[in-house]
Amino acid sequence: MSTWESLYAKRASRMRASEIRELLKLLDQPDVISFAGGIPDPALFPAEAFQKAYSDILGGPDAARALQYGVSEGSVRLRQWIVDHMRKMGVECRLENILITSGSQQGLDYLGKLFLSENDTALVQWPTYLGAVQAFNAYELQYDRLDPGTNRTAEDYRAKAREAGGSIKFAYLSPDFANPTGLTLDAQERRRVLSLAVDLGCAVIEDAPYESLRYDGDPISPILALDCELSGGIDNSRTLYCGSFSKSLSPGLRLGWICAASEVISRLVLIKQASDLNTPVLNQEAMARVAETGFESHTAHTNGVYKGRRDAMLSALEKHMPEGTHWTRPDGGMFIWVTLPEHVDAGELLEHSVGTVKVAFVPGKAFHPDGSGANTMRLSFSCADYEKIEEGISRLGRLITETVTSKL
Repeated sequence: MSTWESLYAKRASRMRASEIRELLKLLDQPDVISFAGGIPDPALFPAEAFQKAYSDILGGPDAARALQYGVSEGSVRLRQWIVDHMRKMGVECRLENILITSGSQQGLDYLGKLFLSENDTALVQWPTYLGAVQAFNAYELQYDRLDPGTNRTAEDYRAKAREAGGSIKFAYLSPDFANPTGLTLDAQERRRVLSLAVDLGCAVIEDAPYESLRYDGDPISPILALDCELSGGIDNSRTLYCGSFSKSLSPGLRLGWICAASEVISRLVLIKQASDLNTPVLNQEAMARVAETGFESHTAHTNGVYKGRRDAMLSALEKHMPEGTHWTRPDGGMFIWVTLPEHVDAGELLEHSVGTVKVAFVPGKAFHPDGSGANTMRLSFSCADYEKIEEGISRLGRLITETVTSKL
């Protein structure tokens, strides 16, 4: 044991490297067709709009303020845009209900820090977003499967949490085009989640980074909007909405937000003050200007591009995948979730895939807190053109067919 090992806090043992972040290194290999990274296509970033925004700020009277420390809650201009954006989705809120974070990932970390004590339980979708598991793990919690559509009762959940030595603090889910499955909860399913949270007396963390990436069907009200309707307003609600600009306008600026009851926001502000004081004001002011002038038109354009790529991947999967392989058909987002025959391990398959057919994906096991899901994988279509999608899925389909046949 090294000297450092004896000094680390116990929670450090729960910190693990992200398999997805490691896989992003494959993007630097020009001969690999990557369906691994769940990232937006950089060719679609509104670079000129940001260039103008930064130029206007730094060349005008707001330069000194934008380069100075800012309030921990965030820029008033950006928070006001978010208030208006949330209102369009049916959530009536005020500036006091918004906290700007350095990406929604920071928001998840803050919520874990605020709510979780050792051995408490979080209810999560199965599979669930790996980044959320990484954020929550440091707080030494337990996980239980969020199953609002089953016969499990609130007392069943409570009993399991008591057995683990704590209580249920929140249900975490991504209801729109979830990472990794691409699936969306309908209005009835969202109401079931909210009803379960009411019965359990816990919070709901609604992680919604893909909300604006809808390609088919009508928008579904956020859980927070349903909560506000039932509880009589946002300050009576139990839902914490995590939004992000990373998938719509730019991930590099690291800007997200939490929309919640003002009482919770005031507590999160204290965590923000102790963490990084404030999210960079210059980035917030630039984002506000770009969002004000072009959010709807930009997302409409990018959604058209992503919809075409999704359709191309679904078509290629139909053409090239062997019998016994199944996949989701998302209405938006960036991901398709593939389930292989049970005897095929996607982790082992990835090693062969990158080494032989030069195609990368994310094995599904990483998204299961209990280590299950070995026969699943996540495919992202956001950064591949039609030709690469067809060629990559064709290669992958042949490899899966060979693997299935060899294991029979």
